[in-house]
Amino acid sequence: MTLAERLRAALETAHEPILLTGDHHDFDPEEVTHPAAVLVAVTDRADPGVILTQRTETLRRHAGQIAFPGGRIDPGDDGPVAAALREAEEEIALPRGQVQVIGTADRYRTVTGYCVTPVLGVVAADIAFVPAEAEVANVFEVPLSFLLDEANHKEGRVDYQGKERRYYEIMWGERRIWGATAAMIVNLSRRLQWTA
Repeated sequence: MTLAERLRAALETAHEPILLTGDHHDFDPEEVTHPAAVLVAVTDRADPGVILTQRTETLRRHAGQIAFPGGRIDPGDDGPVAAALREAEEEIALPRGQVQVIGTADRYRTVTGYCVTPVLGVVAADIAFVPAEAEVANVFEVPLSFLLDEANHKEGRVDYQGKERRYYEIMWGERRIWGATAAMIVNLSRRLQWTA
């Protein structure tokens, strides 16, 4: 079975995992204020990896944070898949035609009002990514098995605007993957029930 077939089968398996719906728990998850999409690009190799970016320190929002390629769904985009592919091409020079789209995963609502749809896709292991200087400081790969292992999902708590906010973080060496990106990874882990 190919990697794409394994991922598709895992994504389509009927089960009801307990998912994280968003940064806050006091909103309607069906209410969409700012639709967005990210590309969860999985490399096709014996030990598959996931492509992540580190945002530049000069960005107004989320400077220096680890993220999937992605962003707001523009009016000209034909839905979340098109938006995720466009953003990945803009941010890391990943040609749209080189992504085998598997499907979409569970939406996640951020504290900043974005409703993010993760788009799962498979890419060749030898693609050379070119980070867009204005947005992306670095592009790197983390093993899928590491990201989906529950033992690597650490829950934290912080006071935010007078309320306790829970979040997840995943440490990969010196890199801290946290917030919405980590939450979407936790959801994928629960949805895929991956056995690598």
